Amino acid sequence: MLPERVAAPEIDAGAERLRIGGLTPLTSIDFPGRLAAVLFCQGCPWRCGYCHNPDLLDASIPGNLPWARVLAFLTQRRGLLDGVVFSGGEPTLQAALPAALAQVRSLGFEAALHTGGMYPRRLAELLPLLDWTGLDIKGPLQRHDAITGAPGSGLRSRESLGYLLASGVAYECRTTWHPGLFSVDELLALADELATLGVTHWALQECRAAGAAPFALTPVQTQALAARFSHFTLRRN
Repeated sequence: MLPERVAAPEIDAGAERLRIGGLTPLTSIDFPGRLAAVLFCQGCPWRCGYCHNPDLLDASIPGNLPWARVLAFLTQRRGLLDGVVFSGGEPTLQAALPAALAQVRSLGFEAALHTGGMYPRRLAELLPLLDWTGLDIKGPLQRHDAITGAPGSGLRSRESLGYLLASGVAYECRTTWHPGLFSVDELLALADELATLGVTHWALQECRAAGAAPFALTPVQTQALAARFSHFTLRRN
């Protein structure tokens, strides 16, 4: 339970407008090498069928966790947590995100972002405030728009990837997959594309949504994917 009354820094008026749908007090997996809290931002313009946070999709829903309580919680966790992850939903949807990142950093925490890359210019402006970024690459360009339900989303994700790679900020690209989304051959082609663009850190995540086709990679195919990257992670149940 979050504290109701804790001495905290003065609230940044910009950050106060951040709509937060939930908080995970402690994670060791969402910000590599760090103990962190996760803030789940409300709203996302994409409609991926396997979304694991559907309650956060509607951008018209107000947040249920005031920024003042987030600051009180983080103030208590100084020296215990290393960082704060902004996840979603899609954090870059909200204009209040830069102010929130700046205030978190002013408290001495590192900052991480999980994003689908749907707003490339906004991401470019945020990168100086970030210590790590997880960028979702939903699929090959020819499949991307169908997966997200948003025309042009594949091109926007690639533009965001370009900004991320040029920034020097630590990152991970990750793709959630099952063979009903696109074929194994397309998955291998996606790996080739990302490696050619300069991606060195890629994670392939098994899609665990209801009705997802069984994971269908052979050990040889997995090794072929891994060989394309200096850092490759396969995440399964």
